[in-house]
Amino acid sequence: MEEGVKRWVVDISKWDPLPRQFSFALSLLPPQQHSSVTRFFKTQDQKRALISRMLQYALLHDLIKINNPFLFTIKTTSQGKPFLDIQDYDKLGITFPNFNFNVSHHGDYVAIASEPLCLVGIDIVSFDIPQGETVADFIHSFESYFSSLE
Repeated sequence: MEEGVKRWVVDISKWDPLPRQFSFALSLLPPQQHSSVTRFFKTQDQKRALISRMLQYALLHDLIKINNPFLFTIKTTSQGKPFLDIQDYDKLGITFPNFNFNVSHHGDYVAIASEPLCLVGIDIVSFDIPQGETVADFIHSFESYFSSLE
């Protein structure tokens, strides 16, 4: 794969951390990221949010060799797409002209994708059709998330 291009998927179904283990994993993130994980009521949602944030920092470490996550800031757009603050590009020596990444999570999976040039997006959905709903109804329920071409 081209430098800067990554695609990772994590299956969190078998990860059932004790509260102290979860707290330790959360402590690895910068403090300003903690509320984006703990704001969720359900444990499964907190797990997905935590792994999503950890994947973002792992990706930046892997591609840019940043060992200290406290040296840069991951922000989000109003639509929730994460991005690295542009002020950090020079400070971190990023050489990709349009480096960007995106995350998605649903069900047991959390995924991340990055691109050095093109805009990247990723969406994953667990395919469990609710009882009493047809496949067509299930797909139609996601219509507002798709572009007109999709």
